[in-house]
Amino acid sequence: MLAILYPWFKVIHLLAVIAWMAGMMYLPRLFIYHFGAEVGSDKAQTFKIMERRLAKGIMTPAMIVTWVMAILLMMANPTVFSSGWFYVKLVSVIAMTGVHGFYGASLKKFADDTYPKTEKFWRFMNEVPFIILAIILIMVLVKPF
Repeated sequence: MLAILYPWFKVIHLLAVIAWMAGMMYLPRLFIYHFGAEVGSDKAQTFKIMERRLAKGIMTPAMIVTWVMAILLMMANPTVFSSGWFYVKLVSVIAMTGVHGFYGASLKKFADDTYPKTEKFWRFMNEVPFIILAIILIMVLVKPF
C-alpha cells in the first residue's frame, strides 16, 4: 500500500521542504532587519509579528510535514537504509532541524526585546540553511556513495 502512495508522499515531501527552506532562509533576514529597529518601535513590533507568523504559520508546520513524509517515504522504500548517502542526508536534515530550533529560541528573544547575537552573526546564519540544503540535494540527486 505504501509503495503505491510513494509518488504522492514524495510530492508532499518536496512541497513541504520548499516551504520550510523558504522560511529558514527568510527568518534570519527578518532578524537582520529587526536588529536595525529601535526596541519598542512600531517597526520592531511589525517584525515581531512577521517573524512569529513565518515561524508558527509556515516554517514549523512545513518542517513537521517534511519529517512525516520522510518517514513514510522510508517505510515505503526501506532500501535507502543500505546507502551511505542516506546517512549523510539524515545527519544534514537533523542539523537543519537543530538550526530551526535555534531560530525558534532566537525568535523568543527578539519577541522579548533581547536582540541576540549581532547583525553580522545573522548575516552568516542566513547562509547556513542554504549550505545544509546543498549537502542534502547533492546526497539525494548525485548519491556520491
